[in-house]
Amino acid sequence: MPAPRPGAAGVRGRKGDGRPPAARRTTGPGGHGGRTPWLYLAPALVVLGGLLVYPIYQLGLISFLEYTQAQVSGGEPTSFRGFGNYTALFSDGQFWQVLLATVVFAAACVLATLAVGCALAVLLTRVRALPRLALMLAALGAWATPAVTGSTVWVFLFDPDFGPVNKVLGLGDFSWTYGRYSAFALVLLEIVWCSFPFVMVTVYAGIKAIPSEVLEAASLDGASHWRTWRSVTAPMLRPILVVVTIQSVIWDFKVFTQIYVMTNGGGIAGQNLVLNVYAYQKAFASSQYSLGSAIGVVMLLILLAVTLIHLRLLRRQGEEL
Repeated sequence: MPAPRPGAAGVRGRKGDGRPPAARRTTGPGGHGGRTPWLYLAPALVVLGGLLVYPIYQLGLISFLEYTQAQVSGGEPTSFRGFGNYTALFSDGQFWQVLLATVVFAAACVLATLAVGCALAVLLTRVRALPRLALMLAALGAWATPAVTGSTVWVFLFDPDFGPVNKVLGLGDFSWTYGRYSAFALVLLEIVWCSFPFVMVTVYAGIKAIPSEVLEAASLDGASHWRTWRSVTAPMLRPILVVVTIQSVIWDFKVFTQIYVMTNGGGIAGQNLVLNVYAYQKAFASSQYSLGSAIGVVMLLILLAVTLIHLRLLRRQGEEL
């Protein structure tokens, strides 16, 4: 029987000490491996804390106070109202009408944006290089246009006196911003125009990542373009579609600039108000800063719920993949 090598027992003793490999792994110089990532993230966290956490804290604090122009000017002391602002808000019938209009309008914008963006993404995969480049440049130009500029241009295009759209369509002096539904439709068109490039580019990148063999197999099986999209492409793009859908919901739910510019602050008698414009009117036009803050908190909670759903869906998709 061969004699054991010197030191072999010591080696076996160290390897068989009962500790898992992770427990024996070193954490880096000085043993601070767990804290090192947080040290790198600390500057960004400080900036985010100053830009996000503190304003949200102030928003929530003001929503619990009696804070109007009298308190701002120092004529009256600030008093604590508790949930009084929320009670006044939820008992206001106009708030519920504006909330319903905001939800319906945001849903219509999201569906229209997804439809246009996905259709053009599929079109990009079927045209030659030059038309594809032209469509990409036009879409990115619309995406890069500031909201105020784009809204002003669209108001001019649909102007009843000087706009070319009414002349082409033969509508005469029809005012798009006079009626409630026509004004919402006009704003919807502008929002889709400036929002579909994000969906188009994102979905197009996802389609290009799909193996060509899968699409060729569907074509050989005799599937139409619509059947290929519905049964093959869309299921494979589900994580991407979840991302663009939730982000579109967040963007369109808190729309402000387009409504304010194109309907002159919310339309005739407030018929085109959405929550963001409604909060602005309460806070600054009526000097009810606490009530406007309460509306902002409600919007924050709604969007936070949407974001949590977003993260949960992404995590579920990641587990399935």
